Amino acid sequence: MEEVQQQPIGSAGQDGETEIISGGSSVTHGEPPQNDGILEYFYRNTLYLGQDAEEEIVTEGSSFVHGGPAQDDNGPPKVDTKVEVIQEKVTKQVIKEGHGEKPSKYSTCFLHYKAWTERTQHKFEDTWQELQLTEVVLGKEKKQMTGLAIGLYTMKAGERALLHVGWELGYGEEGSFSFPNVPPKADIIYEVELVGFDETKEGKARGDMTVEERISAADRRRMDGNNLFKEDKLEEAMQQYEMAIAYMGDDFMFQLFGKYQDMALAVKNPCHLNLAACLIKLKRYEEAIAQCSIILAEDQNNVKALFRRGKARSELGQTDAAREDFMKARKLAPEDKAISKELRVLAEHDKIVYQKQKELYKGLFGPRPEPKKPKTITSWFIVVWQWLISLFTSLFRRERIKSE
Repeated sequence: MEEVQQQPIGSAGQDGETEIISGGSSVTHGEPPQNDGILEYFYRNTLYLGQDAEEEIVTEGSSFVHGGPAQDDNGPPKVDTKVEVIQEKVTKQVIKEGHGEKPSKYSTCFLHYKAWTERTQHKFEDTWQELQLTEVVLGKEKKQMTGLAIGLYTMKAGERALLHVGWELGYGEEGSFSFPNVPPKADIIYEVELVGFDETKEGKARGDMTVEERISAADRRRMDGNNLFKEDKLEEAMQQYEMAIAYMGDDFMFQLFGKYQDMALAVKNPCHLNLAACLIKLKRYEEAIAQCSIILAEDQNNVKALFRRGKARSELGQTDAAREDFMKARKLAPEDKAISKELRVLAEHDKIVYQKQKELYKGLFGPRPEPKKPKTITSWFIVVWQWLISLFTSLFRRERIKSE
């Protein structure tokens, strides 16, 4: 059993070494063993709820998510890979290869996707913007997602693909005039990423699970993500964290209070923080900021979220915003050396920028001219006096020469 230690938030070194540490408040009542999981720990320690049970990966590196957001919004991406005919009305082109097994009937798939009408290239749906995974239970999908589901059967976890779906397996002859707005007989293009899937008996979806089942499933994903992170498999770790978060969407969290809310947050918040840690290591700083901001929207005094958002902002050159995060984090954790170190780095950066600007302006405008001293009355008097002395001296010499 691995010992869980209480350490400062920036305890991991620049070499990318990671540790599992306690999120810890000022008073701890015992940490959950890594192999047991949050749910079992809460059942044994119902009096001690909250962040004391948080188990989280902390990393300090260079500086929704899996694979990054899909490509730009100028229409479907251009893909030159081989076209695979899955079914008469469904074709697929792989954008990024996945790994592992493929889902089967009743698998609960977690995915991100964008959807366009093929003829007009009008984008009518984009789950990446919502920062929340979509759930599809194969064999129980909505009628308009039949073509998408057929494509999912052929995909592996982590795979991203472009699907072309005929209107017969999409929104049909009538289309949809509500949300999303799809015209009649519209063929559809999907850019879809299968983040992962769960094999569940008879396709038990999240909505059919009890609170305990959902938190337990999320916690298993979180622990799997931590193990993958230790192996430096960051992409796969992020898949697990995303799927854990998917079990605890907003609709679910709004229904919780008291003990169950604390249990859910003890799993959900570390997943957001660990996603941010992965994204910083991968230099995907904007996405890391988004993950930290999700936590700070609910808990504005979360030191780790402030620290990691500050780190990401600093790497993007957003020094004022980064300093604001670090200063607030230092007020909450004044003894933390990692925060002080980042503030010193920002101060040194400011000095370098100032010197560069100083040299730049000096080169543009040249050396500053010395001001001329104005002539005063005293200086004019001295000049006249010297002239008179010179004149009398000259006359005296002339008379002396004549006398001789």
